[in-house]
This record gives sequence, structure tokens and C-alpha cells, in this order.
Amino acid sequence: MSEQKPIILHGVMSPNVVKVAIMLEELELPYVLKHVALFKGEQFTPEFLALNPVGKVPVIEDPALGRPLAESGAILIWLAEQHGKFLPARSADRYEVLQWLMVQMAGIGPMLGQYTHFRLLPEGSEPYALGRYAVMAKRFYQLIDDRVADREWIASDAYSIADIATFPWAEYLERHGLSIDSYPAMRRWREAIAYRPAVRRAKARIVEEFAAPSATTMTAATTSDLDRFFGRTDEVPVQDFTSVKRMS
Repeated sequence: MSEQKPIILHGVMSPNVVKVAIMLEELELPYVLKHVALFKGEQFTPEFLALNPVGKVPVIEDPALGRPLAESGAILIWLAEQHGKFLPARSADRYEVLQWLMVQMAGIGPMLGQYTHFRLLPEGSEPYALGRYAVMAKRFYQLIDDRVADREWIASDAYSIADIATFPWAEYLERHGLSIDSYPAMRRWREAIAYRPAVRRAKARIVEEFAAPSATTMTAATTSDLDRFFGRTDEVPVQDFTSVKRMS
């Protein structure tokens, strides 16, 4: 019997990449991490765009699928269905899990991501945007806390891809200047996931393999590199993105 070929996970140190690594560890699948130098514009090269025309991570190359697959939610669904874990079979529970996966993909991730983005800008430069996304971030953190206040997991009665998808974003709470003490149910839920061996392995491996190259490209980024990364063109007012370098 031939040895199983590893899945290639293209990514960086981001919640959407971490969730895929967690899923791969939970399924005990062999995989290789491949860093994408976003601040150098590697995501816009012809080679990467052949993997994902949108030019974003994560992307996996799974020999069992036979083609590249992007979008973290789609990746989680593919892996769950392929291996029969963390997504119930056709039932009400299945669609509840998918519902909450979509809440993360369409709401939690985008809103927390935008809040993170506008917090990088110089103080006072975008008061409306910062205020709006601060409100939205708190609303979604409260939603998670309320959701797990009387249940162990986000959806159905078992740990699922809804939890795997939401967890890395829920860990942004402290980065956003909030206290986990204000969200006791979410703290219990976060801790239950954080102590899972697969989650610990995934996070450790992401840090081990991505932290150094991410920091190097981030600190070396020029103004034009930052403009390209954040999508600023000549049609958009100039902004100071240099604070992103201090995140490394």
C-alpha cells in the first residue's frame, strides 16, 4: 500500500489558515505548510493565482481532490465530508453546523478582520469606520458568548467545523482591547478547544514554520508593498499603514 501523500497548505499566520491547520491535525492527516509572502505580493504571482484567482490564503492542494481548493469554509466542508468527521450526516444538526459556519464566514471573520484593519491606522484618521467595526466586533463576541452560555459547542451537540472555524477568530478578543472576563461562557468554550491536543499541535506548528518568515517580510515591507497588501490604489486616499510592522 502506497504512503499517503501530504496535503499542501499555503498560508500565513492568520485565523483562516489556523482553522485549516486545526482541521488537518484533528483528522491526523499528513500535511506540509508553505508560507506565502503576502507583503512581497506573492499572492498575485501567476503561480499563486493559478491556485486561487482571488489571490488569498488559505489554499490547499489535496491529492484526494485533484485540484487546488481555496476559501477556508469550503476547505473545512471538503475535509469533513471526505473523512466523515466534524460535520453531521444529513440531518437538522448538519444544517445547524453549516449555518454557524456561514455566520463565521460571512459575519464574524469579516467584521473582526475589518476592526483589526482600522485599528492599524493612526489614531483619529478613520473615526467612523473604527467606531462602526468596534461595535460590530463587540456584537459578534457577545453573540458567541450567548450562543455557548447554555451549550457546550457552537452548533449541534458535538464539536464541529463550526467550532473549528470560529475559535481562531475568538482568540482576537484580547488583541481588540477587550477582556475575556466579560465573556465567561466564551472563555469556557475557548479553553475547551484550546486544550485539545490537535489544536495545540496546529497552533505550535503554524508559529514554528510561519512566524519567522512572516516577521521578516512584514518588517521589510515598503510603502508600496503595504499599499498593495491593503489594496490601496491611486483612487484611494493615502494612509499610513506602517504600524503593521509593529505587529511582528
